[in-house]
Amino acid sequence: MKAVAYKKPFAISEANVFSEIEIEQPVATGHDLLIEVKAISINPVDIKMRQRTSPDNDTWKILGHDAVGIVKAIGEKVQNFKVGDEVFYAGSNQRQGSYAEFQLVDERIVGLKPKSLSDAEAAALPLTSLTAYEMLFDRLKIQDTKVEKPVILVIGAAGGVGSITVQLLKVLTEFTVIATASRPESKAWLTEIGADYIVDHSQPLEQQILDLNIGLPHYIFSINGTGRYTQAIANLIAPQGHFGLIDDPENFIINPFKVKSVSVHWESMFTRSTFQTKDLSRQGDILNKVSKLVDDQRIKTTLGQNLGQINVEHITQAHTLIESGKSIGKIVLAGF
Repeated sequence: MKAVAYKKPFAISEANVFSEIEIEQPVATGHDLLIEVKAISINPVDIKMRQRTSPDNDTWKILGHDAVGIVKAIGEKVQNFKVGDEVFYAGSNQRQGSYAEFQLVDERIVGLKPKSLSDAEAAALPLTSLTAYEMLFDRLKIQDTKVEKPVILVIGAAGGVGSITVQLLKVLTEFTVIATASRPESKAWLTEIGADYIVDHSQPLEQQILDLNIGLPHYIFSINGTGRYTQAIANLIAPQGHFGLIDDPENFIINPFKVKSVSVHWESMFTRSTFQTKDLSRQGDILNKVSKLVDDQRIKTTLGQNLGQINVEHITQAHTLIESGKSIGKIVLAGF
């Protein structure tokens, strides 16, 4: 089978970062589904994994998490899927990824693809939906709030995770959503998907949010740039509030949160698959909920750009775009 792979953590500006290779098609055993990959999306975690590869590595690595495909074979322990099912998933960072014609994925982290979406549209959703849903409902537990008229601030809201976060909040909760963005097109996108207020994160956050006159947010979800906003977040969050983050700020200092008894939550979508937790199937359940929300026309795909065929050229282009920090929504590729 064909795959797009790499060995060394070269800068994306260098030539031949990725190569097309031929490898043996894997065999499904246990809980595994063998998926024929139809579409993928590129995520910032793909870039991080490539950049963090050891310079001494000399084996082919296949990146890729988000994918849509068709079940071609099943392992002997599979219970919830059959050959021919159309599925979507975010995979595991412990296995070879979705930049390949075929991929093995544990059925417990797989959902049925939304029927109303194309393969490319559906490929934009899994990783970001899981990250957003887990943060909101498993980490921050916003469903348990005792606050009247709760407010949440979403920092860096125009990307893939933020786009789904805003939509989930608007269709599943009564929260007032403050979203941050700096470019006109990002602000327009957030308005389209329902953000109640939009503030500019390229400018000091505190006064902008105070000027809204809706009170301090009891919940803050920081998607990127947390290191730049830590003190502002500590100043803005309401006493006994809840703060969540998903990025990797250097020297993250938690001390400012003590005086307000703020709970701090870190979310990694890969925790359940990496540690094979007892609630691993929670991810499949979440994806099926997201699929139904899409088919019920309550949320929509966050596809930003479809670059075309899954190949070396387009994967390199996608990595370059994401590293620029200027992409909106998700970057998707479809077909080999």
